[in-house]
Amino acid sequence: MSYGIVSVAYVVASILFILSLGGLSHQETARKGNYYGVAGIFIAIIVTIASFGGSGIVSIVLAILIGSGIGLMLANKVEMTQMPQLVALLHSFVGLAAVLVGFSGYIEPLIVTHGAEHTIKLIEIYLGIFIGAVTFTGSLIACGKLDARIPSKALTLPGRHYMNLAALLVTIVLGIMFVGAESKAAGIFALILMTAIASVLGVHLIMAIGGADMPVVVSMLNSYSGWAAAAIGFMLGNDLLIVTGALVGSSGAILSYIMCRAMNRSFISVILGGFGQTSSSSSADLEDQTIQETSVDELAEELLASDSVIIVPGYGMAVAQAQNAVGDITKFLRDKGINVRFGIHPVAGRLPGHMNVLLAEAHVPYDIVLEMDEINDDFPQTDVVLVIGANDTVNPAASEDPGSPIAGMPVLEVWKSRQVVILKRGMATGYSGVENPLFFKENARMLFGDAKETVDKILGALRG
Repeated sequence: MSYGIVSVAYVVASILFILSLGGLSHQETARKGNYYGVAGIFIAIIVTIASFGGSGIVSIVLAILIGSGIGLMLANKVEMTQMPQLVALLHSFVGLAAVLVGFSGYIEPLIVTHGAEHTIKLIEIYLGIFIGAVTFTGSLIACGKLDARIPSKALTLPGRHYMNLAALLVTIVLGIMFVGAESKAAGIFALILMTAIASVLGVHLIMAIGGADMPVVVSMLNSYSGWAAAAIGFMLGNDLLIVTGALVGSSGAILSYIMCRAMNRSFISVILGGFGQTSSSSSADLEDQTIQETSVDELAEELLASDSVIIVPGYGMAVAQAQNAVGDITKFLRDKGINVRFGIHPVAGRLPGHMNVLLAEAHVPYDIVLEMDEINDDFPQTDVVLVIGANDTVNPAASEDPGSPIAGMPVLEVWKSRQVVILKRGMATGYSGVENPLFFKENARMLFGDAKETVDKILGALRG
């Protein structure tokens, strides 16, 4: 296949990737955005295989078939509640691929370079492997934390910032040694040592970040994987990989910034870690307070007597797979003329857009699913707020307790409504480990139990 056809195909694929990102930014066009992305990937794979030639095509096609089979198996097996950890795991694959391709490109380069061009190529290899190694191990730790295999509490070792700084300085020294290496063996030694340091750095960086910041971490690692791919694209001279890596890297960085702003956190403070390992300064006072419980029948009566209802879903709804029953309740109340809407926090569900996807799956109309900034002013005029499995995103300590670790974080101000009912299994803290004073508010009622079972009972009580 001629170079011109390959270039044109890569441009088409790049445009499709851009259209995909644009489509995924809105619920109404998300399905179309997915189609654009799939089409772009298909074109990229076909053209790359066709332009490669030689006996290696069989091996490439076989690898693609094996990878596709594993991907299909994961897609059918993994529940929506496991999407955050799956995304983190997939990021680790990109990081590992960058490391392996970087080593391969150094040991047996496709194109022999000289002089300044060779130096630039060595820098690209070094950066690609470094970012890939950090992404690989960091993503595995993030996956473990999201899946509760690793404690979500931040690991704050004494002098951890100096340790990270020392690792970076050693990495820079090794980079100078690598670029100036007189033999390939010396260069490989520097690469291996740097990869080991970068891998440990990735583990330490993510271990030092508490559970409350994990959604930002997933987005940040997404950005890292993109920049690693772009660096490898420069090394291979592949324009499409450069463009795709830049798109992923920049979009991940922008999303990380948006999420940090939504949580009133700076990106640097997230990277430095240590958030979520302490409890609120008022947690001791909460032990002396009592909660008020309600029943399914009482809640059903409250809902039927309401003019305005806001439902705030969280990770607990996802875990219980209660979204379809919640969608049925929404339809029932709307048919009764009751104004029902949803309030979604930017980081609800441990992954941006997680709750939106679940509600779309339950056929909840897009126009009643509102973001935090769109609905926060409406809580004082709301009769009943139904919090289903949310915790940190509705914590009033963010605005009422200056000593809380989440002080200043924008949250859904559900306590300003006439009555708020919280569906939870128990009184455990949220993923951040911060106590929630909402449970003890005068206008708050607790309804304990599995979210799916409870919501089904509520629906039955409404219909009865």
